Amino acid sequence: MTTVTGSGEGFGSVAWWGLSPALDLQAECPPDASSPGDPPELDILLLGSVDARHILRTLAQAQLWPLRRLNFFVLENNLEAVARQILILNLAFEPPEKMGLQEKSEMFLELWGNGLVRTQVAEYVRTQSQRMRRLLPEPDDLAAQLPQLSLEALKFRERDSLEAVFIFWAASEAEASFPLSRLWDSRLRGYLGSRYDARRGVSDWDLHMKLHDRGARVINSQEFRRWRETSVAFEIRDASAYQLPNRTLASGRLMSHRGERVAVRGYWGDVATGPFVAFGIESDDQSLLLTRNGTPVKCAGEISLHNVTSLFRSLVAAGKEVSGAEPEVEAEGRAPGSDPASSRPFRVHFLPLGAAPTLHHRHRFCSRFHLLYVSCGMVHQLSPELGACVAPGGRLVVELARYLVDLRPNQLESFSGRVRELAEAAGFVPESHEGPPETFARFSRKPQPAPPLDSLTPPSEVLIPPPGASEPAPSEILSSSSNEDAPVLTPPPEDSESAPSEILSPSSNEDAAVPTPPFEDSELAPSGILRPTASPAVAGTLSGPLDTMTPPSDSEPAYGCGARAPGILTPSPGNSDPSLSGILSPARGPDDLGMPSGKPGHLSSPKL
Repeated sequence: MTTVTGSGEGFGSVAWWGLSPALDLQAECPPDASSPGDPPELDILLLGSVDARHILRTLAQAQLWPLRRLNFFVLENNLEAVARQILILNLAFEPPEKMGLQEKSEMFLELWGNGLVRTQVAEYVRTQSQRMRRLLPEPDDLAAQLPQLSLEALKFRERDSLEAVFIFWAASEAEASFPLSRLWDSRLRGYLGSRYDARRGVSDWDLHMKLHDRGARVINSQEFRRWRETSVAFEIRDASAYQLPNRTLASGRLMSHRGERVAVRGYWGDVATGPFVAFGIESDDQSLLLTRNGTPVKCAGEISLHNVTSLFRSLVAAGKEVSGAEPEVEAEGRAPGSDPASSRPFRVHFLPLGAAPTLHHRHRFCSRFHLLYVSCGMVHQLSPELGACVAPGGRLVVELARYLVDLRPNQLESFSGRVRELAEAAGFVPESHEGPPETFARFSRKPQPAPPLDSLTPPSEVLIPPPGASEPAPSEILSSSSNEDAPVLTPPPEDSESAPSEILSPSSNEDAAVPTPPFEDSELAPSGILRPTASPAVAGTLSGPLDTMTPPSDSEPAYGCGARAPGILTPSPGNSDPSLSGILSPARGPDDLGMPSGKPGHLSSPKL
């Protein structure tokens, strides 16, 4: 909502640069000796990083860590940010023989943070955009020429929209299609409101009373005021050289015009903080951060140029080192004729827009990422579903709004508290630190608890043998009797791998008896276990050869029709129940069945 004192939305609805210094992401997730793979992999999910600064610094510092294959998964909320990162990564890995180190560093800063650029920079954007326009419809050519980038996860309509972005960038440099100077002034007027006439004093107040107090003291008043008024943050060459608009800062939006929804292009980015924080307020060379009479000896623009130059120098050196030390990696990831930097063991995967809430539904992303980075503009995407994509013990780094000048100290504290609530709800615990977090909030993923002992018990009581009983053999499962003293079917002791017919036949050992479950347990057995069959004909089909049957001894109990042991087919004794006579009993003589005489118990041909 716009008021007389301004809108309070200085950061804008589209982020073009981050509000925190570049991080070495490997330092946030130290290597583990037990990690599988050769080399082990480190999977990192970047949610709203917008400018690839963390990727570049991580790759530049890779030689300080054991060799790991780095997989960066980038998730943004607009395709213009995806296109900008593709262009920035292409520029960063231009071979040294094609573009010098100084030219690359200056062009990077202009593309990254200036609203107006030189003619050479605009020509580079146009050339690379035409190249990407040709490669996007051809996945094979794209993979061959840019093996370090992967656009396979993008949807087809997103690829079409991405191609439209590159078509707009490759158009003529006429200012009429994207008048950035006029758009910047309109954006500034909407942000400041009635304070627009006092914009110089407002910029000084925001710099000294907010940014300097929060740690960005190296930002110079002159460069900050120049950026607020003209959109030029890094004036490395003469001021008259910056004339053409930086088309990579254009974004589309649906607006209402005379009652109709119209798609327009404009600038809805940051006009409050500036692009100085990412590379301009910290440095590995502490001599750049010295002060003299309370004033820093170097400004943010000079520190940014030094840091970016050192970063690109490290990338070139690391690329040559990896390409010489890892020939197998080079053979896998490097296309013929590509530059040595592309042989580095890393890859950047661009995910579909808005995929954060549904990312956990994909099996390959569940508990995969070792590190999750969330920018301050994407904190609302932090949820338990997104936390499920982080491996147990993984790390979470959240960018705080420390350098957002529109927020007051109490609002910064409320924002930090809200970040902690969302992280804990997503399954993370805050890491111990000496003081309160200022620039980043760091968390660790809770380890998955071990399953309780109760869940390790068998699912049903039917499968539990009675106390004192040993594990039942397959023959015992096939013979469930109502009489506990009944003999069961066991294989002969001399051959443990008996044929099925031998397993289903009675054993020659008459005295062997193994306790079996009672009758009521056999009624509750699962459907896969053979139950006693009431029909003697069915039971008789499971018998073996008649010569292997042994008549029961006199000491064994006689079974009636309802209490007969299933699966045990024995001849009926003479004093048994007469109702069982003649049921599948062996022949006692040739006269009983009308057969010629032979050995007792053996079937022979019937009489004709």
